[in-house]
Amino acid sequence: MSKEEPKNYKTIVISDLHLGSKWSKAKEATTFLKKNSCETLILCGDIIDGWALMRKKNKWKRRHTNFFKAILDIQHTTKVIYVRGNHDDFMDSVLPLKFANIEIVRSYIHTSGDKKYYVIHGDIFDKVTSRYSWLAKLGDVGYSILLRINDSYNKKRLKNKLPYRPIGKKIKNIIKASVSYISDFETHLAVVAKKRKCHGVICGHIHHPQIKTFPQSNILYLNAGDWVESLSALVEDFEGRWSIYRYEQRLKSKL
Repeated sequence: MSKEEPKNYKTIVISDLHLGSKWSKAKEATTFLKKNSCETLILCGDIIDGWALMRKKNKWKRRHTNFFKAILDIQHTTKVIYVRGNHDDFMDSVLPLKFANIEIVRSYIHTSGDKKYYVIHGDIFDKVTSRYSWLAKLGDVGYSILLRINDSYNKKRLKNKLPYRPIGKKIKNIIKASVSYISDFETHLAVVAKKRKCHGVICGHIHHPQIKTFPQSNILYLNAGDWVESLSALVEDFEGRWSIYRYEQRLKSKL
C-alpha cells in the first residue's frame, strides 16, 4: 500500500462491505477509515452480509469485528448513519434504531449546505431483489463462484508480477449492461430523489462506483461502489464537491 497523507472530509460514504463474506476487504476498509476522518460517515447498506453468514463456508472473522471497533472509536467525533441493505435486512424488525452517535435507518436525507441528498441502499428499486428474493439469493451464490474464480486467476497473475484485475466485476458489468440494468437503476433512483425534492441520490447495491448528473432533472447520482472488488468510497469535501476514492491495492500477500 502506497503512503498517503491522512485527509479530513465533510462526508464519507461506504457501501457493500459484506462483512461475514470471505470476499469482504474488511482490513482495507478499516485502514481507510483509520487514515481518513470526516464529520459524517454514511454506511450505505450491505455492511454486514447476513446471506453469506447463513452459508457454512463463511465465518465471522476478527477483521470483521475490527471494522466495527473502528466505527465505535470514531463515533465520538463523527456522526454515523447506517442505512440497511438487502443483505443486512435482518435489521428490519428493530429499525429505526439510535444509540450514542450512531443511527440505523432504512433511508436518510443528507444535508450539505443548501443541498439535500436522498440516501438509500437501492435494493428496493431492483426488481430482481425486491420481487424475486429467491432469484437474488441464487445470483448471490453465482457471484461467489465468480469471486472464487477471480481469486484463483489473480493469484496466478501475482506470481507472474502482473497487476490485479477483477474479472468478476468485468463479467458482471457486461451482463448487467446487456439488459440495461445499471442504466435503469440509476434513472429510477434519480426520479425518486426528484420526487422527494432532493438535489441528488446516494446509494450502493450494484457495486458500481459512479458520479453522474442527469441533465434533464439536474439530479446528481452518486454510487459508493463496494469493498469486495472496487474498494471505493464517496468523499465530500468542505466545499460540497463529491469524488470517488479508490483504495490503491498492492496485493503482495494472499487475496
